[in-house]
Order: sequence, then structure tokens, then C-alpha cells
Amino acid sequence: MGTWTIWNDTDIKSNVLVDPTNLEALGNAIIFQEGESSERRALFSQWAQLMKQDGSLAVMQLSNAGRQTPIYVNPSPWSASDIQLHAKDFLCGKPIPLTTEQVKTEVIDRFVYAATARYAYDCGFDGIQLHGAHGYLLSQFTSPTTNKRTDKYGGSVENRNRLILEIYDEIRKAIPSRDFLIGLKTNSVEFQAEGTTLEDAKKMCEAYEKRGFDFVELSGGNAEKFLFAHERESTKKREAFFAEFAEQIRPVFKNTVVYLTGGFRTVGAMVDAIQRNTTQGIGLRRPVTAEPDLPKKILSGSVPSAVHDAFNPNEMSLTLIASGAQIQQMGRNSLRSSGGNIMDQISDFSDAKLAEKFGEALVDFMVQMQKDLSEGKVPKATIVFN
Repeated sequence: MGTWTIWNDTDIKSNVLVDPTNLEALGNAIIFQEGESSERRALFSQWAQLMKQDGSLAVMQLSNAGRQTPIYVNPSPWSASDIQLHAKDFLCGKPIPLTTEQVKTEVIDRFVYAATARYAYDCGFDGIQLHGAHGYLLSQFTSPTTNKRTDKYGGSVENRNRLILEIYDEIRKAIPSRDFLIGLKTNSVEFQAEGTTLEDAKKMCEAYEKRGFDFVELSGGNAEKFLFAHERESTKKREAFFAEFAEQIRPVFKNTVVYLTGGFRTVGAMVDAIQRNTTQGIGLRRPVTAEPDLPKKILSGSVPSAVHDAFNPNEMSLTLIASGAQIQQMGRNSLRSSGGNIMDQISDFSDAKLAEKFGEALVDFMVQMQKDLSEGKVPKATIVFN
């Protein structure tokens, strides 16, 4: 309980998709039995080795976008029900509700395959995290906003939570070793009419603790209601968007390790969250695309906070896309080839002029995307920014 863990000391590869037809975006890494090949296995093994080469644990986040699949990827994605997503920044088609039988074949089996057979486990990863937050498929089952089912996967909190527990059970059955971690990213609250409430989240987390999840990362929101901002004045000083909700959920966990993600920028706020026992670990996302070695700097005591970018913090889509551009920049060169310069080619968006230039590039990017879509072309998924 007194251990201070920075989330990125455990290296998480986020959004590895388990279904080639239900993607979060074009260019996603995908694990699917139909695409099985020795070349793919070799690449995933190399990926795990690179993540672990300096002592980090390598954990793969597994996901299925469900109804959040962009319409140009799949106009009829899977979901718990036929509730269509109306997002601000991208179009999605009307989803097809999975039958009870398809929940097994199209969801459970695909998650289990990605976690076990020749991939996460066999390729050397130390564990997996199920993405059950932010409006992706698993949260489409847990949220009453999107789950209108009348079978064993709908209705009560227990039924809506059933899918996640069944996936856990099947993975643990295939990999009984407790050395292989199974975690979950879950919403602490949704702030939507009929959405997951704090009481729902507490009941679900009680089930995760009882089942034996190794860790649970608390977050919140979805594509219709981004919550990566402060909904309450009381959370601003503490920085973490979901601190007040995490404090109320935290007591249900005795053995499962709890992480809190969203909003942390200063070391003082991180330490405060640990000392209050709000969380046992800190999740960092956007700050580490700007500074990939930020966790190392924090742990060594060399910096008091993350770099403060010049973007409007309320323009969440802009900052997320900027982070994506920084990830693309990271991948252009190896650390060795850059002479050990970890910031090689990564844009410094604390520079107001550069941030403004990126905003202009984003406008051009969106115009081109709309043009491509109108002409029946597949648009680019990421801005290449120089």
C-alpha cells in the first residue's frame, strides 16, 4: 500500500485490437486467428523484448472498439445493443447486437486467443489488460446507456459485468500461472443519463477483486462524453479527474492493485494521491508522449512535473491527436540511431507557436479527411507533423 508505482514503469502497449473488423482506428495492431503467421508471431515477440529490455514489465492492452469503430472501417460493427454512437469528431455506423452465441465466438474467444495462443503469453509479454473503459466494446456491455439486452448479459449490474468476468475466467484457465498478469481498465463513472454510476462501479470492482484480477486501472468517460477534464472544481487542485470517485471505490480492493489515470501533471499531486490511499499507482498517458522518459525523471527526483503544453486544456480532441502525432514522431528513429537523444524529432508543444502551427495542420488534416471520405477513399489515421 505504501509502494509508489509509476504506471509507465510497467510498459503498457495500448489498444491492440482482437477483431480485424472492429477497430479503434486504421493502423491498429491486431491479433486475430485469421491472420496467424510465423512472421506476425516474430514481430510480437520482438515487440515484447524491446519493451522489457531495460527492466520494465511488458503488458499488452487488448481491446475491441465495437460501436466506436469509424464508419469507413466498418459501417456495421458489433455492440451489446443497436445504440448508435453520435460522436463529435468522427462518424460511426449503426451497430449490430451480438447474439448470445456470438458473444462467445466473436468476443470471448477472440480476447482469449490474443492473450494466450502464440501471442501475448507465448510471445513473452508479462500480462494483458482488458480495455473495459472509454466506450469500447466491453464497456458497451457494462454501461446501461448502451446495454439494452434481455439475455444473461443485460439488465442487472451482475449481468452487464458477466462478459468481463467470463473473459478473465477463460484466460486464467488457459494460463494458470499467476506470474502472467491479468488487469482491467474500467470506468469509475460516466456522467451520462443512464450511464454507469459510482455505485455500479463499486459493485463491479468488488467482483473484480473477488475474481482475482491482478490490477484495475480506474478512468472514465467515452467518445460521447469525454471526461479527461475537470467536471468539478474540487478536483482541480488534486489534478486527477476521477480522484473523488476513486477514493470511494478504493476500499473494495484488498489484493487487487489499484491505479488511477487522468489529469496528473505534478509530482506533488501524484504523491498526495498515494499518501491519501486514493490509489496505489499513477497512470500517465499524454505527458509521456511529450516526454517518454518522464517516469524515470520523476522517480529520480529530477523534475517536479510534466512539461506544460500550450494547448487549450478544454480542447481534448486536439491534445489527443497531438499525442498521436508525437507517438508517430517517436517511431521514426531508434534511440541508438539518434545518438541517445530520446526527444529526437518529438515536437515540443510547450512552444506556443509550434502548438498554433499544429492546430493549423489539424484543420488541414480534417479537411483532407472529409475530402477522402467524400471520394470513397480511406483517410489517414494520424497526422505526420514536422
